[in-house]
Amino acid sequence: NTKKPFRYTSGILSPIYCDNRLIMSYPKVREKIVDAYIKIIKEKVGLRNVEVVSGTAMAAIPQTAWVADHLKIPMVFVRPSKKEHGKENKVEGTFKKGAKVLIIEDHISTGGSTIDNLNAVKTMGGKVKYAIATTTYEMESAKKAFSENKLKVFTLTTITDILKTAVKLGFLKEKEVELVKSWTKDTVDGEIKWVM
Repeated sequence: NTKKPFRYTSGILSPIYCDNRLIMSYPKVREKIVDAYIKIIKEKVGLRNVEVVSGTAMAAIPQTAWVADHLKIPMVFVRPSKKEHGKENKVEGTFKKGAKVLIIEDHISTGGSTIDNLNAVKTMGGKVKYAIATTTYEMESAKKAFSENKLKVFTLTTITDILKTAVKLGFLKEKEVELVKSWTKDTVDGEIKWVM
Protein backbone atom coordinates (compact mmCIF):
# COMPACT_ATOMS: atom_id res chain seq x y z
CA ASN A 1 0.00 0.00 0.00
CA THR A 2 1.90 3.03 -1.25
CA LYS A 3 -0.82 5.43 -0.09
CA LYS A 4 -1.17 4.26 3.52
CA PRO A 5 2.07 2.65 4.75
CA PHE A 6 2.36 -0.08 7.37
CA ARG A 7 4.18 0.61 10.64
CA TYR A 8 6.54 -2.14 11.80
CA THR A 9 7.56 -3.08 15.35
CA SER A 10 10.84 -1.28 14.71
CA GLY A 11 8.89 1.93 14.11
CA ILE A 12 9.70 2.30 10.43
CA LEU A 13 6.99 2.87 7.85
CA SER A 14 6.74 0.49 4.92
CA PRO A 15 4.85 0.40 1.61
CA ILE A 16 4.81 -3.43 1.76
CA TYR A 17 3.86 -6.05 4.34
CA CYS A 18 4.46 -9.79 4.14
CA ASP A 19 2.11 -11.68 6.44
CA ASN A 20 3.82 -15.05 6.83
CA ARG A 21 1.42 -15.90 9.67
CA LEU A 22 -1.02 -16.98 6.95
CA ILE A 23 1.22 -19.98 6.22
CA MET A 24 -0.10 -21.86 9.25
CA SER A 25 -3.60 -21.88 7.73
CA TYR A 26 -2.50 -23.71 4.57
CA PRO A 27 -1.17 -27.25 5.26
CA LYS A 28 0.31 -27.85 1.78
CA VAL A 29 2.14 -24.51 1.79
CA ARG A 30 3.25 -25.12 5.36
CA GLU A 31 4.71 -28.48 4.35
CA LYS A 32 6.69 -26.86 1.50
CA ILE A 33 8.06 -24.20 3.87
CA VAL A 34 9.15 -26.80 6.45
CA ASP A 35 10.75 -28.98 3.75
CA ALA A 36 12.70 -25.95 2.50
CA TYR A 37 13.88 -25.13 6.04
CA ILE A 38 15.00 -28.72 6.61
CA LYS A 39 16.86 -28.75 3.27
CA ILE A 40 18.78 -25.60 4.24
CA ILE A 41 19.56 -27.03 7.68
CA LYS A 42 20.90 -30.25 6.20
CA GLU A 43 22.77 -28.76 3.23
CA LYS A 44 23.99 -25.35 4.44
CA VAL A 45 23.92 -25.28 8.24
CA GLY A 46 24.58 -28.92 9.03
CA LEU A 47 22.54 -31.05 11.43
CA ARG A 48 25.48 -31.18 13.85
CA ASN A 49 25.18 -27.38 14.23
CA VAL A 50 21.53 -27.43 15.34
CA GLU A 51 20.75 -28.74 18.81
CA VAL A 52 17.94 -26.27 19.61
CA VAL A 53 15.74 -23.97 17.51
CA SER A 54 14.75 -20.52 18.78
CA GLY A 55 11.76 -18.75 17.27
CA THR A 56 11.14 -15.03 17.41
CA ALA A 57 7.73 -14.35 18.96
CA MET A 58 5.10 -14.31 17.79
CA ALA A 59 5.10 -14.86 14.04
CA ALA A 60 8.00 -17.34 13.85
CA ILE A 61 6.69 -19.62 16.60
CA PRO A 62 4.69 -21.91 14.23
CA GLN A 63 7.63 -22.41 11.83
CA THR A 64 9.96 -23.07 14.76
CA ALA A 65 7.59 -25.64 16.23
CA TRP A 66 7.26 -27.48 12.91
CA VAL A 67 11.04 -27.59 12.42
CA ALA A 68 11.67 -28.70 16.03
CA ASP A 69 9.08 -31.45 15.65
CA HIS A 70 10.57 -32.62 12.35
CA LEU A 71 14.11 -32.73 13.77
CA LYS A 72 12.97 -34.02 17.19
CA ILE A 73 14.99 -31.37 19.01
CA PRO A 74 14.17 -28.80 21.75
CA MET A 75 12.57 -25.47 20.93
CA VAL A 76 12.44 -22.11 22.68
CA PHE A 77 10.97 -18.78 21.69
CA VAL A 78 12.07 -15.24 22.46
CA ARG A 79 9.64 -12.48 23.39
CA PRO A 80 10.20 -8.85 22.32
CA SER A 81 10.36 -7.99 26.04
CA LYS A 82 10.14 -9.80 29.38
CA LYS A 83 6.73 -10.88 30.60
CA GLU A 84 5.38 -8.53 33.22
CA HIS A 85 3.99 -11.37 35.35
CA GLY A 86 4.84 -14.91 36.44
CA LYS A 87 8.52 -15.71 35.92
CA GLU A 88 8.99 -12.57 33.81
CA ASN A 89 10.75 -14.63 31.13
CA LYS A 90 12.08 -13.21 27.91
CA VAL A 91 12.99 -16.68 26.65
CA GLU A 92 10.32 -19.36 26.98
CA GLY A 93 11.60 -22.92 27.17
CA THR A 94 15.08 -24.04 28.13
CA PHE A 95 18.29 -25.63 26.87
CA LYS A 96 21.71 -26.63 28.20
CA LYS A 97 24.49 -24.05 28.33
CA GLY A 98 26.73 -24.34 25.30
CA ALA A 99 23.92 -25.68 23.07
CA LYS A 100 24.11 -24.82 19.38
CA VAL A 101 20.99 -22.77 18.68
CA LEU A 102 19.51 -21.98 15.26
CA ILE A 103 17.30 -18.88 15.12
CA ILE A 104 14.13 -19.12 13.05
CA GLU A 105 12.39 -16.00 11.78
CA ASP A 106 9.28 -15.66 9.67
CA HIS A 107 10.50 -12.45 8.05
CA ILE A 108 13.49 -10.10 8.22
CA SER A 109 13.18 -6.36 7.67
CA THR A 110 15.71 -4.36 9.74
CA GLY A 111 17.07 -7.48 11.46
CA GLY A 112 16.40 -6.06 14.92
CA SER A 113 14.26 -8.93 16.21
CA THR A 114 16.76 -11.50 14.95
CA ILE A 115 19.59 -9.82 16.87
CA ASP A 116 17.36 -9.50 19.93
CA ASN A 117 16.73 -13.27 19.72
CA LEU A 118 20.46 -13.91 19.34
CA ASN A 119 21.32 -11.78 22.39
CA ALA A 120 18.64 -13.41 24.55
CA VAL A 121 19.86 -16.90 23.62
CA LYS A 122 23.49 -15.94 24.26
CA THR A 123 22.52 -14.57 27.69
CA MET A 124 21.23 -18.06 28.52
CA GLY A 125 24.52 -19.60 27.38
CA GLY A 126 23.53 -20.68 23.89
CA LYS A 127 25.86 -20.52 20.89
CA VAL A 128 24.37 -18.88 17.81
CA LYS A 129 25.99 -18.84 14.36
CA TYR A 130 23.02 -19.36 12.03
CA ALA A 131 19.50 -18.11 11.34
CA ILE A 132 16.84 -18.98 8.77
CA ALA A 133 13.90 -16.86 7.65
CA THR A 134 11.09 -17.38 5.18
CA THR A 135 11.38 -13.91 3.61
CA THR A 136 13.68 -10.88 3.72
CA TYR A 137 13.57 -7.31 2.45
CA GLU A 138 17.38 -7.39 2.04
CA MET A 139 17.76 -4.10 3.95
CA GLU A 140 21.22 -2.72 4.54
CA SER A 141 20.55 -2.35 8.27
CA ALA A 142 19.90 -6.10 8.53
CA LYS A 143 23.00 -6.99 6.52
CA LYS A 144 25.09 -4.72 8.74
CA ALA A 145 23.63 -6.13 11.98
CA PHE A 146 24.23 -9.72 10.88
CA SER A 147 27.78 -8.98 9.82
CA GLU A 148 28.57 -7.24 13.12
CA ASN A 149 27.19 -10.21 15.07
CA LYS A 150 28.87 -12.82 12.85
CA LEU A 151 25.49 -14.37 12.07
CA LYS A 152 25.06 -16.36 8.85
CA VAL A 153 21.48 -15.95 7.62
CA PHE A 154 19.66 -18.03 5.01
CA THR A 155 16.25 -17.13 3.56
CA LEU A 156 13.77 -19.01 1.41
CA THR A 157 13.01 -15.98 -0.73
CA THR A 158 13.85 -12.28 -1.06
CA ILE A 159 12.14 -8.97 -1.78
CA THR A 160 13.30 -9.28 -5.40
CA ASP A 161 11.33 -12.51 -5.88
CA ILE A 162 8.37 -11.19 -3.88
CA LEU A 163 8.11 -8.10 -6.12
CA LYS A 164 8.37 -10.13 -9.33
CA THR A 165 5.56 -12.38 -8.11
CA ALA A 166 3.45 -9.42 -6.95
CA VAL A 167 3.64 -7.86 -10.43
CA LYS A 168 2.90 -11.19 -12.12
CA LEU A 169 -0.21 -11.69 -9.94
CA GLY A 170 -1.35 -8.08 -10.37
CA PHE A 171 -0.82 -6.90 -6.79
CA LEU A 172 1.71 -4.24 -7.78
CA LYS A 173 2.43 -2.07 -10.81
CA GLU A 174 5.98 -1.59 -12.14
CA LYS A 175 6.23 1.99 -10.78
CA GLU A 176 5.25 0.71 -7.32
CA VAL A 177 8.00 -1.91 -7.54
CA GLU A 178 10.60 0.83 -8.03
CA LEU A 179 9.17 2.67 -5.02
CA VAL A 180 9.50 -0.43 -2.83
CA LYS A 181 13.04 -1.09 -4.10
CA SER A 182 14.08 2.47 -3.26
CA TRP A 183 12.52 2.08 0.20
CA THR A 184 14.58 -1.04 0.98
CA LYS A 185 17.77 0.82 0.03
CA ASP A 186 16.97 4.10 1.82
CA THR A 187 15.84 2.70 5.17
CA VAL A 188 19.05 2.16 7.14
CA ASP A 189 19.49 1.63 10.89
CA GLY A 190 15.77 2.07 11.50
CA GLU A 191 15.72 5.66 10.23
CA ILE A 192 12.82 6.63 8.02
CA LYS A 193 14.64 8.26 5.14
CA TRP A 194 12.10 7.39 2.50
CA VAL A 195 9.04 9.63 2.19
CA MET A 196 5.86 8.62 0.38
